[in-house]
Amino acid sequence: MRTLIWFIYFGLYLLFLLPKYFIVGSKFKKGQKIEADVQTIVTNWARRLIKLTGSKVTVIGEDKIPTDVPVVFVANHQSNFDIPLLLGYINKPKGFIAKAETEKMPIVGGWMRYLRCVFMDRSNPRAALKAIKQGIEIVKSGYSLVIFPEGTRSVDGKLSEFKPGSFKLAMKAEAMIVPVTISGSFDIMKKGSIKIKPAQVKITISDPVPSTGYESTESYLLREKIADIIQSNL
Repeated sequence: MRTLIWFIYFGLYLLFLLPKYFIVGSKFKKGQKIEADVQTIVTNWARRLIKLTGSKVTVIGEDKIPTDVPVVFVANHQSNFDIPLLLGYINKPKGFIAKAETEKMPIVGGWMRYLRCVFMDRSNPRAALKAIKQGIEIVKSGYSLVIFPEGTRSVDGKLSEFKPGSFKLAMKAEAMIVPVTISGSFDIMKKGSIKIKPAQVKITISDPVPSTGYESTESYLLREKIADIIQSNL
């Protein structure tokens, strides 16, 4: 019953937001600033979606997030609910590096564009490189991004190997990396299932790590360092 109610609410709330969606879209086309409006709308929506799962969320270390500069959040990926969790419970405007398929989702893809998400087709090296360049420009313009370097959700909730190119964006943008460990979201919805269950979720934010000081051939050192930090909080 909880799962049915959640999906009904998800669809109805999308319809409820349509007037705001068109207003924001009009401003976007005119080149007006929309970040604050979009962040408020999406944050409230994300929190409602998590509360409907019956889950309890604890955030540790939010005071460690730099407030005056954009950052690249690097997080592990346990569930489809990781995006609403980070949107709803980390209070810093941000977009996501997302799969190219999500851009085609009606309305949802539009909201993601307004959040300044970057859509990446990992199967197409040229398109992936273009997406990384777009992400670099977004961060340099003053907006934060979230990367899930595992590339896909974990099958068992454990940390998977990080993709080799995951940190190029942060390094080339010379941005601070904020490691984020999500623990427990795997229990809300298992991979391969649509059943929703309540869970105890903990989001641990670690100290920022500079992405500078590494040669391009040494990105694996940064990758291993961030992976160790995230793993230590699981």
